[in-house]
Amino acid sequence: MELRIDRQAMVPVVQQIVDGLTGWILQNDVPPTTRLPSVRQIARDNLLSQSCVVEACERLVSQGVLSARQGAGFIVAATPSLLSVEDESGLLESQQARCGAVCGGPRGLKLGSGGLPQSWREPDDLSYALREVARTDMASLFDYSSPLGLPALREQIARRLKLFDIEARSTQLMSTNGASHALDLIVRTLFKAGDCVVVETPGYPGLFDLLRLHGLRMLEVRRTPSGPDVEALEALLRQYRPRALFVNSHHHNPTGSCLTLAIAQRLVQLSKTYDVRLIEDDVYADLHTGNGTRLAALDDEGRVIYVGSFSKTLSSSLRVGFVLADRELLVRLAQVKMISGLGGSGFSEAVLASLMASGAYRKLVQRQRQRLNADRAAALQALEDANWQVFGKPTGGLFIWARAPLADPVRVRTQAQRSGVLLAAPEAFSPSGETSDWHRINIAFACDPRARQFFRNTGVDRPPVF
Repeated sequence: MELRIDRQAMVPVVQQIVDGLTGWILQNDVPPTTRLPSVRQIARDNLLSQSCVVEACERLVSQGVLSARQGAGFIVAATPSLLSVEDESGLLESQQARCGAVCGGPRGLKLGSGGLPQSWREPDDLSYALREVARTDMASLFDYSSPLGLPALREQIARRLKLFDIEARSTQLMSTNGASHALDLIVRTLFKAGDCVVVETPGYPGLFDLLRLHGLRMLEVRRTPSGPDVEALEALLRQYRPRALFVNSHHHNPTGSCLTLAIAQRLVQLSKTYDVRLIEDDVYADLHTGNGTRLAALDDEGRVIYVGSFSKTLSSSLRVGFVLADRELLVRLAQVKMISGLGGSGFSEAVLASLMASGAYRKLVQRQRQRLNADRAAALQALEDANWQVFGKPTGGLFIWARAPLADPVRVRTQAQRSGVLLAAPEAFSPSGETSDWHRINIAFACDPRARQFFRNTGVDRPPVF
């Protein structure tokens, strides 16, 4: 049994053993009651300590995958299940599936998911900051944050935005409970049911759900490797006079593409010509490698509303995001924020401010970018070897947008299930619910043996289209 342990990885060895054993059970369709090789043999074959193997097996016992029998070692108790969106996995997982995050128990490889895996998270600096804030800032433990958010955090965000050539003052920033909260406040404040807005297709499923919830009408503009199709966009602006365009600037979800300078300049020009707001979602900004153009950096009339978040890099649980907007709009957003939620979490904001001030957050995202860069190159090579078609070649971020040579989408999903791989719903990224044979590939999962097996199994030539 080869577990492929990487001792240079930041993932703890025990967690790698857990993942390796789970993958072995899935890939070999190991039936319940099968006895695993002895702990001693697994340790010897993989140059591991027996104590690490035992701890990993005990974790799988607690998850119900293995059972321990006196004198018989560890037995497979159940095959890790790959649950569907419709499965009895609860409201949270169902909503995540609608937002393009795959469901299914913790043991399926979530190749189509929208965030970093838990094994990539680094708890040490976060744990230290949590303890320090709890020890030194009692107010943040018990009080609401201010309407605009903790001043120290807004100062840190303003400094960080300068790295993206965005000039911002702390008085132009408001903290939110993540980017989703920021988008919700923007929609509540600026629009009413029946208003028309433009969204990218493919695009972010959570945004589509939010706009439907508020009764807004969505016009679709195709996303290209350089950004929105500006010719098609201008036609929509001219005909329908929509109120706003929602756009991912860098490492677009799901295609991984970035705005070019020419497209960004054209968008700003169109916003002036047709008096349309640009709502720039840049939640993957800290995973960007190299230079890049933000709409907010080109804006000189306050037409761009810039949204960011720390959930993708630091912690989804802390729920800290922010909005950059002109002062008048920011006051209106803060009023809606206080009416609907009485402010944010002062404790979460204080923890993030501490990490940013100490430099720990900057070092964290540097490590994440380095790891993603290495895995991205390997994933692109694996897709190329399997004859997958790739939508551009992203230079940063989490995603690759690609489709298999295998023409039958049902067979593709069957192969995914057999490989222990979970994909996002085929209609998730379309505002109109149109199914697609393109798949969002999360780079952080794409080098797993299960993903590579899936790519190989679907790597056959497509029939010619006449």
